[in-house]
Amino acid sequence: MNPPLPSLPGLAAAALGLLAAVPSFAQVPDSPAPANAPTTTVAPAPQPKSSPQGGPGAGGQSSFLGKDMPFFDPGSETLQWDGRAWNINNNRIFQARFEKYLNAPEADGEEDRKYRAILERIADLLAPGRATPQNIDAAFQLLPQASNFEFDANLCDSIADAVYTVWLAKRSDARLAQANKVLDQELKAHEWNAQLASQSVGLGTAPKTGEAAKQWAKEVQTQRDMRMQPYVTRMAEVRALMTANRAKREVSELQTKIEFQALLVQLFTQRRFQHVLIGTRFYRAVFGDGDTALHVKGDAKKILSDTTGMPPTVGVLDSLAQEALRDASEGVKAYEFLLERNELESATKRLAEAFVPGEYLPPLRTLSRDRKRQALEFSRRANQLISAIEVKDYTLAESLVKELSVLAKDFDTSKPMAAIETARTVAAMHLAKAKNAAVSGDSATLESQLKEATAIWPRNPALADVSKLIFSQADVQQKALVDLDQLLSQKNYRQIFEDKVRYIAAAALYPERQERLRKVLEDMQQIEAAIIQSGEIAKRGDYAGAWETVERIFRQFPDDTKLNQVRADLTTQAADFVRTLRKAEELEHKEQVGSSLAWYLKAQKIYPASQFAREGVERLVAKILPERSPTAAADRPAGSRGAL
Repeated sequence: MNPPLPSLPGLAAAALGLLAAVPSFAQVPDSPAPANAPTTTVAPAPQPKSSPQGGPGAGGQSSFLGKDMPFFDPGSETLQWDGRAWNINNNRIFQARFEKYLNAPEADGEEDRKYRAILERIADLLAPGRATPQNIDAAFQLLPQASNFEFDANLCDSIADAVYTVWLAKRSDARLAQANKVLDQELKAHEWNAQLASQSVGLGTAPKTGEAAKQWAKEVQTQRDMRMQPYVTRMAEVRALMTANRAKREVSELQTKIEFQALLVQLFTQRRFQHVLIGTRFYRAVFGDGDTALHVKGDAKKILSDTTGMPPTVGVLDSLAQEALRDASEGVKAYEFLLERNELESATKRLAEAFVPGEYLPPLRTLSRDRKRQALEFSRRANQLISAIEVKDYTLAESLVKELSVLAKDFDTSKPMAAIETARTVAAMHLAKAKNAAVSGDSATLESQLKEATAIWPRNPALADVSKLIFSQADVQQKALVDLDQLLSQKNYRQIFEDKVRYIAAAALYPERQERLRKVLEDMQQIEAAIIQSGEIAKRGDYAGAWETVERIFRQFPDDTKLNQVRADLTTQAADFVRTLRKAEELEHKEQVGSSLAWYLKAQKIYPASQFAREGVERLVAKILPERSPTAAADRPAGSRGAL
């Protein structure tokens, strides 16, 4: 299934999301690419060392986002960032979130409708031309009501806190203005007193002689200065206080603006576009100076300006949020239209495209579960097809292609069928060479060609036919069969798996051995798949989940050495969870139901997604309350169910 092409608001939110949480792009690198890739590049190929679109880290300076800005290339469906390229179709976190959404019930209950009505009422009260003081107060009073709903995640409380902080700052500003007014009156009084003090003179007359006159003038000036000194000193103090108050007013207003804008940008990165609209309208209402420029710097500023082509302002966030609402609505309409025409591949793409920016918007939240699960069915089979081709199970892949063609009339079979037919052709060529080598007695060529054919298509049905010629020499076949029987008796399945080419050919003429070998190889493929899956999960830091993956397969195959080693390593990395779970199982075996349930719940608290903990809780609950168990509910008569 091809990935969706994000819309402008989705790209902006995704890019800003890098600033909020870079690990959220937990994608597997598709292919490396040089740093500073220019925006004109359409494929992850070698690129120039410099780029006119270089990020803030250009010039060799490292930054939080690396040395270049994130860039999405719709031609190759890759995201290029910091010299690496990610295939957005191979994004486990997106697939997990999208599948969770497809399985979730529609948010169309009474509580959901009340919540949406409150948000719409707030936005309506703050609409341009309606933001009167009375409407602002009414909208502010609705914020705590909206925050009471679980889906809001207390975001309306955050907006209310920001608005209240602005109002407190404005009250402080008014007090500072009043203080400056009082200080100004005091300053004028001191200026008047100083002027009077400078003009007052003594009652005596100045002497007429030169030296006496100079002495008298000096004494008069000293007396004048002493009378003026208190007024001059106080005037300087008053002027300093007035200057400090003006600085406090300016700093207080700027600080509240920055805090409010930071909240708006955070809501935008979280794709809570309804809250962004409410926040921007509150911002314009409480700050009446007309200054809407965002005080953001560095990577965030460049992402906003490069994505929109405009200076970052509150109005830009408002318009992007409006566009996201419209885009989500159109995406859902397109999905429903394509669904009616049985074009499931295009419909799933459109829904995934709308989901990227609009996961929390009403058009997607109100889509019914039954409608969404049609996309889920297609998505699962498409992912299964990708997995089948990756593990080279072309028989299953061909079957899935046929099923998908029936399920979705717009499904493009050209790429998977090309891969399947190419593998068949190449495998057939190697098998033909292996036949010729077997006839001529060239054991080296025989072995190499058989390995090549098995590597290309491990479960190729033609391998059984070729094996009849390959092992025409009885001693070679007999030696392989003896080794196979010995390894089977020793339960050394790992060695059989590592030398499977030899034993597949040797057992081809013996149905009983062939069946046992098939079972061993299938079991080993399960073990290898679990080891690979646990390794991928552990890369994300989810050691408890990786341990559960290995533990579940270990309980079926406890004798595999490689599996035991991986399990031991993961046990040490998830020691607290493993110890808690084992304690719960030990108490359960001792029939200590209450204590065991407590330990299972503790394990579930450590790792909420634990299947072992959930299954343990369900078993114990069934023991404590057998009437609530699924079996009891199924056996209970219809009338008694209604009584419950």
